[in-house]
Amino acid sequence: MERNRILVVDDDPLIRGSLYEMLRGQRYDVEMASDGSEAMDHLRRRTFQLVITDWKMPQVNGLSLLAHVKSQYPDVNVILITGFGNISSAVEAIRQGAFDYLTKPIQPEELEDTIKRALTQYIVPADTAEDPFAGIITQDPEVQKLFSIVRSVAATPATVLLEGESGTGKRLIAQAIHRADPKRRQHPFIEISCGALPETLLESELFGHVKGAFTGAIRDRQGRFEVAEGGTILLDEIDAFTPALQVKLLRVIQDRLYERVGDTRTLRADVRLIAATNRRLADLVKQGAFREDLYYRINVIAMRLPPLRERPGDLPLLIDEFIARTSRAMGKTISGVSEAAMEVLRRYPWPGNIRELENVIERAIILAQHAKLDVDDLPEEMRFRSDAPAMAVDDQEEAAKATQADARPDEAAALKDALKTPERDIILKVLAEVRWNRSEAAKRLGIHRSTLYHKIRQLGIQTSSQD
Repeated sequence: MERNRILVVDDDPLIRGSLYEMLRGQRYDVEMASDGSEAMDHLRRRTFQLVITDWKMPQVNGLSLLAHVKSQYPDVNVILITGFGNISSAVEAIRQGAFDYLTKPIQPEELEDTIKRALTQYIVPADTAEDPFAGIITQDPEVQKLFSIVRSVAATPATVLLEGESGTGKRLIAQAIHRADPKRRQHPFIEISCGALPETLLESELFGHVKGAFTGAIRDRQGRFEVAEGGTILLDEIDAFTPALQVKLLRVIQDRLYERVGDTRTLRADVRLIAATNRRLADLVKQGAFREDLYYRINVIAMRLPPLRERPGDLPLLIDEFIARTSRAMGKTISGVSEAAMEVLRRYPWPGNIRELENVIERAIILAQHAKLDVDDLPEEMRFRSDAPAMAVDDQEEAAKATQADARPDEAAALKDALKTPERDIILKVLAEVRWNRSEAAKRLGIHRSTLYHKIRQLGIQTSSQD
């Protein structure tokens, strides 16, 4: 899947620049426009998942842009930015289709949370519904078997459990189920990462709340089950549910009923539920950490996603895809991987799976000086391990524990100093490529400019010029 693309619209260049750096640091693909008219040109040329727009702008303002987006691109969410004096108007904009609004000055944490919520509300465009597995790159027989299960379960209302290590593609399989469902694919696909939220906030995110339900509840708010009405909801890290929330989720699955936090009205949930976890729920049931009755309700259709180390035939395909995608994004021409580098990549056990592979390829392309990626472009720790056979996950965990237990303080300090060397080399290479423009270097490295300044001082890098 391509990285989420966001269009930022604001006539103030300082605010545009600030939002650009903030979002790029969070690894979003960002484009900018100075007013609504320019934003419409961007929307005609490229596909965006989200528009963040100021309210007050010359020519075409935020409200007019909102109307245009909801009319021409109904699957694109819009977040409105407003001054304190326009809150009542912003509330009206919510009624007209805006996903949410933020008031100036913008708080980074609030912006990040709102963006994540907006991007998880996804309505599948008609042109992707034809192929529910678009974006999943594989020729592995075990994954192909999962495709058959997806096709069989899609037309039923069955609850699905996806188990697999982090980075194996559980979200993509969940989206494929949604896309293959003839009844629900034109309705929202909603994802929530349950492990990232405390219990009180998670309950509100799932079921919504009414004004005054708790401190900070300044208005009624829909929960994810309500927003997903008619569609699909993916509860990632389902193992993070507390016992109290497990009871409430069980009621939703059994009776399709729930209440917003602080409300007495009962609402009905018309959604397909998909649960995902990187742990074995059956083991948690034995330990008393997960309700047995909820487990059996969730475990109607269970699918285990194999880790990347069990899909050796997919590795070259994924590498080729990530090289092509990242090269286009960075304006580089990389034609492939050398035989020596491919051997290193094959021997590595990939504990972070496909997500880790994508990050390694992106880093390698940033550093690459030749037409093909070579061993020197790969992380140093990966090269050190390349002469050893890949270990099973349990063996990796035991080895890591043993290493930590045996390491003496002086050895740990020496390792810490040694690890600074490749980091320093990476920063120096990127700085040289951009002629010591630190703003551009920070963008290429995917970090905030202030973080780069700190690294430069910490690693003793002598700067050659100013931004």
